[in-house]
Amino acid sequence: MMLQRDDLTALARGYALLGSGGGGSTTMLELMLARATDWPIEVSPVSSLDPATPCLGVAFVGSTMLLGERLPGEEPFARLLDAVERWVGHPVPAVCSLEGGGMNGLAPLTLAGSHVVLDADCTGRAVPGLDQMSLFVDSVPGLVFACDTGADGVALVEAHRAIDAERVVRSAIIQAGGVGCAVLGGFTVGDLREHAIGGHLAYALELGRAYLAAAAAPLPLLADALGAELLAEGRIVSVAPSLQDPHVNAVEISGLGGAVHRGVTRSEALAVLTDGLLVASAPTIIVIVDAVSREILEVTELGLARNVAVFAVPAPEWWNARPGRRSQVVPSAYGLDDLDAA
Repeated sequence: MMLQRDDLTALARGYALLGSGGGGSTTMLELMLARATDWPIEVSPVSSLDPATPCLGVAFVGSTMLLGERLPGEEPFARLLDAVERWVGHPVPAVCSLEGGGMNGLAPLTLAGSHVVLDADCTGRAVPGLDQMSLFVDSVPGLVFACDTGADGVALVEAHRAIDAERVVRSAIIQAGGVGCAVLGGFTVGDLREHAIGGHLAYALELGRAYLAAAAAPLPLLADALGAELLAEGRIVSVAPSLQDPHVNAVEISGLGGAVHRGVTRSEALAVLTDGLLVASAPTIIVIVDAVSREILEVTELGLARNVAVFAVPAPEWWNARPGRRSQVVPSAYGLDDLDAA
């Protein structure tokens, strides 16, 4: 697939939808890529390369809001790529996305001038933890993470337990000032065929195009265009933090016909209840838009008196294809009990 510069807006909107209220704003990477000289960008399916081809994934980690104050350079992943290649002992010619929701869906395109960009992703939606990447969920051996530590430092972690990689990289990113870059290596295109979500970039582009074409349409028609279910429409009347976890909020929406909707959010939207009954929860992708402007909202933008609409976009089938995968992304994995869908 040849990705044209004119596709960038639609692709970004698709990844914003797949952020499920998280993943960070796509604006910065849209601006970076819009002035890049590598267009058009060829995006290759994993079936087009030798399965033995080494691959890597790239992402921004930490508080993506801080990137508005600490803009990355033109080659934000360069030092980390060098570190991974020194560790594995050979060049790594291909790149995929690690988190196909929010800004990180666009991150591999920054390497289009030097790497083969693969249409494969390791989450299919925004997630908060590196241990939730599909390669870790399926326990692919030999994975290595490189990340920023601040002052041009690099940390490299080879962990046999996924949670160790998450904790060590997260600590390094905190040391770096709360946000930084990360590169995952030690896997191949063959690993992606079995342990990643193929065709995700194409899906994000299709979703973004559908959104742009139907954004001004009545909300039920917008839902149909997105292949989604319209769960709620109304005005936000309260946003209350959880007493058990200050990072969790309950967003109450006064809906049509007197319905009471409650969205439960952390770094992403994780569940929706209507009149006390659970109607959707992660890994389903819960999308919240401004009902007037149709802006795709992040959870940090859910404020009092805002009129919103809530949609449920089906989760990638990958998460249900094997026992144990789904348990890594349901609300109970975030410490939120009684919100997992049956």
